[in-house]
Amino acid sequence: MAGYVQQFFNGLTLGSLYALIAIGYTMVYGILRLINFAHGEIFMFAGYWMYFLVFLFRLPWWVSAVLAVAVTAAMGVLIERVAYRPLRQAPRVSLLSTAMGVSFLLGNVIIVLPWAGGRQKPFPEVDFMRKIYTLGDVRIQAVTIWVPLIAGACLLGLLFLIYRTKVGRAMRAIATDMETTALMGADINRIISYTFLVGSALAAIGGILWGCRYPQLYWNLGILPGLRSFTAAVVGGIGNILGAMIGGFILGFGEILFVAFLPRYSGFRDALIFSLLILFLLFRPTGILGKPLKEKV
Repeated sequence: MAGYVQQFFNGLTLGSLYALIAIGYTMVYGILRLINFAHGEIFMFAGYWMYFLVFLFRLPWWVSAVLAVAVTAAMGVLIERVAYRPLRQAPRVSLLSTAMGVSFLLGNVIIVLPWAGGRQKPFPEVDFMRKIYTLGDVRIQAVTIWVPLIAGACLLGLLFLIYRTKVGRAMRAIATDMETTALMGADINRIISYTFLVGSALAAIGGILWGCRYPQLYWNLGILPGLRSFTAAVVGGIGNILGAMIGGFILGFGEILFVAFLPRYSGFRDALIFSLLILFLLFRPTGILGKPLKEKV
């Protein structure tokens, strides 16, 4: 029973992280019908900003976390303004190629930055995340409790923003019909910038929490978590925020249970995840909560 409880907390932690990253994919897709492949690198940069602020500027951990989220969110807005906005009316393949190009650019920028580089870096540790709680035979690391709590608060805040604020209503309106929303007087560019701001901020929080759970930084850190979170978004229903959350938890628990109960085959977990992606694309491309999109002619 102790093993089951520990694996439950591990799955809850990993699922929370995937959900935070997957929401960024699903928000951008819901509005622009664009797979933002640079989202994984945005997630990665948050960890490096933490390293930069804590080890080089000697700032307190919580101050560094706030600044890292703010800078990373600003990066997301800048990417949308420079790389995506000029191509908004271009064919989708142009946007897709640009997203992949931005992804490669950010990944290689990390290598040439003097304070980052290609060598592995340690993520700044924080004391309250390293504590161990003992409940009978169960030993639970504090980070596996804090990560779901912080992620849950962020997800509840996002739902409030989407369904209870003027900006959220505008986001949902643009996702339904951008042209009609523009005719009704909404500032499309500003709302899309807000979307990238929120999605990148959630990815940044996910990147910081990921560093707390797995305290290592390297130049291609964002690739696999980004692809797994994209899979979570597809499984849950890309374009649907609740679906992205559900897909993240399905993937997190599935991965942990697969590794825990079939340790001999743990090296095949990525094969399992991407096989799940292929199956959903073949048999249910809209995901669990997604709805078929009507193509305009």
